[in-house]
Amino acid sequence: MTQKSVSDLRVKILSALSDPTRLELLEFLSAGERCVCEILPAFQRSQSTISKHLNILYEADILERKVEGKRTVYCIKDPQVFDLIRMVDSMTLVQISQLSEAGKILEKSLSSRS
Repeated sequence: MTQKSVSDLRVKILSALSDPTRLELLEFLSAGERCVCEILPAFQRSQSTISKHLNILYEADILERKVEGKRTVYCIKDPQVFDLIRMVDSMTLVQISQLSEAGKILEKSLSSRS
């Protein structure tokens, strides 16, 4: 496998995770496998929108899909995806803390000018 292929796979996974609806779907599926008939009512979006997002996660190899008669069931393929999300959450927390500190500095600066 070439470096380009590895990069392409990384981009596919990270792109699949770059949408709020898809992150919400992963959180919803973290409780276990769910039929589309259970997923749709939990989201205030059209069936076609949810299907599109589920398919993107499936194509990125993040979800597994099983067809059971007329039912389509999705589940998390590799729970390591949540480790990645936790790492991003940790990075986000650092950024929020830095913004908070910057806000305090600005508040002091503004109050000292008054």
